[in-house]
Amino acid sequence: MSVTVVGSLNEDVLVAVDRLPGRGETVVGRDAALAPGGKGANQAAAAGRLSGAGVAMVGRVGEDPAGGRQVAALREAGVDTAGVLATPGTPTGSATIPVEDGSGENLIVVVPGANAALTPADVDVPAVRGADVVLLQLEVPLEAVRAAADAASGTVVLTPAPPRPLPEELLRRVDVLVPNEHELVQLAGAGPAGRTPAELAELARGLGVTATVVTLGARGALVVPADGPALLQAPPPVRAVDTTGAGDCFTGALGAALARGDDLPGAVREAVAAAALSTTGPGARGGLPDAAAVRALLPRVPGAQEVEASEDEAREDEAREDEAREDDGGSAAGRAGQGPLDHQDGPEEDAVTEPERPPRSPERAEGDPAGEQPDDDGRTPRAEDPAEGQPMGDGPADTPGS
Repeated sequence: MSVTVVGSLNEDVLVAVDRLPGRGETVVGRDAALAPGGKGANQAAAAGRLSGAGVAMVGRVGEDPAGGRQVAALREAGVDTAGVLATPGTPTGSATIPVEDGSGENLIVVVPGANAALTPADVDVPAVRGADVVLLQLEVPLEAVRAAADAASGTVVLTPAPPRPLPEELLRRVDVLVPNEHELVQLAGAGPAGRTPAELAELARGLGVTATVVTLGARGALVVPADGPALLQAPPPVRAVDTTGAGDCFTGALGAALARGDDLPGAVREAVAAAALSTTGPGARGGLPDAAAVRALLPRVPGAQEVEASEDEAREDEAREDEAREDDGGSAAGRAGQGPLDHQDGPEEDAVTEPERPPRSPERAEGDPAGEQPDDDGRTPRAEDPAEGQPMGDGPADTPGS
């Protein structure tokens, strides 16, 4: 198996605060620390920790101490860094992240630095062309992302963050799109109102991607295949310390599982377990689990539930069924009186039975422990809800990895 990540490498500056500042407000930080980050490098580190080998990183850093620290951290996670290039005269990318005590909620400000210098030529390399899975994000230039998708021969997984309009030719090259709810809504050009999982599945199918996995913070992840019902995968309950990078851990674990040959629902099941564990340590990588830790937690991951079709989808299904009944009824009428062969033993050819509908998914929030009740409107989380892998009430909404 092999996973190659094309993306950003940043040095995170983590600042502990009693509470996050509002617009125009100054708060005093209690502590500060440097940590490796960047959406691309976070995904590579997660995949490397879970796989042990076969993970490569392609990206750019500066010729500065920060760049050396990022490369060393990836190597420690088991990642091949031959594709990480030094960029003269440009500093390594950075991110400043205040983290609120107690909740683990954060804010993130990214300065691209050397990440902005990544070119299409940098990514047209054997590590990309020959990988079983290629993981992409949008913290590097879009032309480099497109070039990597075109060069890849394996499964292409794209995290559309930070969100931006994406050309159709790029989306056509993507096998699995992994947005959070807010990124999906922006990509679909829809309003910011909360939506049910069925409504989110409709938006995902409208993007024209083979499959979409929507991360829903503490409610888990929504698996939307090209065909068949959408599945809601809840995570196991954990006590979150810091949600920074939980989404990146999810995607890194997803890529590692897909490269091993897992099907998409099985890979998502492992990914929600890994993301949940990642929130139990500080920073984007302080809680990254290894394969043994994920295996130990898997028995506590609830089974995925089929998502009931939305009202619009249900009406379309009923219209198709009514049309089928009318067509079959007309055919039967046309056959009437043709002779005794029309009444052979066995079921009538024009009989139409109501197909069994999939069971309605439980009326509770994704990721809530069994027996807990959802919000009154039964809709998906808003910005104040907890992040991936975190139980309801323990912390913040789904936040982007640094």
